[in-house]
Amino acid sequence: MIQDFLPINGTDHVELYVGNAKQSALYYQYAFGYELIAYAGPETGIKDRASYVLKQGKIRLVLTSPLHSNHPISTHLMQHGDGVKVIALWVDDAQKSWEETTRRGAVSAEAPQVLKDAHGEVKIASIQTYGDTLHTFVERKNYQGVFLPGYVSKKSSYQGNSIGLLHIDHCVGNVGLGEMNTWVSFYEKVMGELL
Repeated sequence: MIQDFLPINGTDHVELYVGNAKQSALYYQYAFGYELIAYAGPETGIKDRASYVLKQGKIRLVLTSPLHSNHPISTHLMQHGDGVKVIALWVDDAQKSWEETTRRGAVSAEAPQVLKDAHGEVKIASIQTYGDTLHTFVERKNYQGVFLPGYVSKKSSYQGNSIGLLHIDHCVGNVGLGEMNTWVSFYEKVMGELL
């Protein structure tokens, strides 16, 4: 039996860069029944962006907007419009996940780091994938907070009705014309995915 060098427990969260995170958060609550659970922004010590965390079932969406026009997120939005930036994967060991994938050819987007607050610590690391999309490895076994350090619990006065979404089944990556086999090979080699 082959040992899985990159055990993934599931999708930790999906982060979307959007032009107006507050408005988008309300839309997802109203249209899809998500619950607002957390927030990060100037009030929590994050000076350059605002992020709202929504939850339904085991799905967590993070909607993030820049607070300045010269922010890299603004450039990303000008190039791509609203859309997914990070597909975060829940792992037991973020350091090992990053080491294994970069050793196999992935380009590091963010070296392993530890984020801490009064609720514990989270280890994260990221690799580049297709386009400008990242896979972030999230190790949260030593964390009891609402989402990540820097986020505070936040509830909405709007109480939507869940539409029954339970978990993320899959994510689709749109790649350039003629690049499909390249990216299939990337996932087979770098992440050990078999089709």
